[in-house]
Amino acid sequence: MKMFSKTTKLLVASVVLAGLSTASLAADKVYKWKLATTWGPTLHPFIDAPTKMAEMVEKMSNGRLLIRVDAANKHKAPFGVLDMVQGGQYEMGHSASYYWKGKDINLLPFTTMPFGMTAPEQYAWFYYGGGMELMEKAYAPHKMLSFPGGNTGAQMGGWFRKEIKTLDDLKGLKMRIPGFAGEIMAKLGLTVTNIAPGELYTSLERGTIDALEWVGPGMDINMGFHKIAPYYYTGWHEPATELQFLVNKRAYDKLPKDLQAILVTAMKLSSYDMYIQNYDMSATAWEKMKKDYPNIKVETFPKPVMDAMKKANQELRKEMVVGHPLLKEVLDSQEAYQKKVREWTKMSDYLYLKDNL
Repeated sequence: MKMFSKTTKLLVASVVLAGLSTASLAADKVYKWKLATTWGPTLHPFIDAPTKMAEMVEKMSNGRLLIRVDAANKHKAPFGVLDMVQGGQYEMGHSASYYWKGKDINLLPFTTMPFGMTAPEQYAWFYYGGGMELMEKAYAPHKMLSFPGGNTGAQMGGWFRKEIKTLDDLKGLKMRIPGFAGEIMAKLGLTVTNIAPGELYTSLERGTIDALEWVGPGMDINMGFHKIAPYYYTGWHEPATELQFLVNKRAYDKLPKDLQAILVTAMKLSSYDMYIQNYDMSATAWEKMKKDYPNIKVETFPKPVMDAMKKANQELRKEMVVGHPLLKEVLDSQEAYQKKVREWTKMSDYLYLKDNL
């Protein structure tokens, strides 16, 4: 009996040791991922968000999760990021959800919508107003997860070679403005085109286009548009442009829980960091722009033009949701949250600025 007891104890001890050894091996396992971006290696701050995220993940995981960031010049498919992540060629991607409208219209609103929420309002909707749950629902058929990936804040309405005084001044203009905003402008009589970034300056200089929108001073300054087009219009079309981290769900589910938590935390932190980095870049760039090019005129589109844009926006939204119940659910959620949160934005930010400018 004593011998049996001793054998049993030895057996239990060996099982415990084996379990500890297995746990140790799991803790020591290194996961190597790849991330594809839509951006080139010098497009700051867009490329900085995934780069900083990968650095944080490596440090927080003590090297157990390593993410290699491939810029667009490496994988050669800037608008193929969704397909590459979905197919498992890359475990992650960094892009913008509205690029996938042609593949799945339900994904469009998770970047921003014309006349929509500001960046703080939209972040509140994502994390506390049901936005993350709706985004998970929209990406589930693609077997992917999507997380906020960095915000530009309100983008400027564009650089124009001539002043826009009436709605008639827009008609017939050739403008580079992509996406849903481009559909709105086309409805107002503009000829809308989408030109590769590297060709924009030359196109504007040669008169191939009359106007274009890019982002804001922080990213516009290196493009040189302010040297050609003196009228800089304030925004309406992308009030809170949120980039995205795409994650292959199968790869995500294979990660230990602690690495999942580290990844999610790093994505969230790097996203907010990009927002404040871009804010600083724009403030710094605008200070230089107005000093070096005092002829730049910051304008707001006249009220009749804005009213026409809003009308076209509402008409296109109504057409767009027909036959797409999930898209309607997302847009309704955004609209309801914006109505609620805008009261506080007005009280806290608008009235403060109104009284102190």
